[in-house]
Amino acid sequence: RCQPVSIKAYRLSGRFRMGHDWQDFAKEVAAADEAAARERLLSTFGSQHGVARRYIEIRGIAEVPAAELQDAVVRYTLEGKA
Repeated sequence: RCQPVSIKAYRLSGRFRMGHDWQDFAKEVAAADEAAARERLLSTFGSQHGVARRYIEIRGIAEVPAAELQDAVVRYTLEGKA
C-alpha cells in the first residue's frame, strides 16, 4: 500500500559548465527528500541546458520554508491550489 508523500521545498546551489566557463546557480525545487531534489535538479539541467551530470556540481542543499520561497512554480506545487 502506498503512503502519502510529504513534498518539501529545497534550494540547491552550485555551478555547472556552459561551454568553457562555469556558471553559478541557485535553484528551488519541490521534492520528497534531498535525494529526490538532487535528482530533479540534475534532470532539469540536463534537459533544459543540455549539461551532462558530470558537469554539474551541487555545493549546497537546504530545505526552504514556504514563506521564503521565491519560485512561484514551487510555491504552487506545495500549496496544491488550483
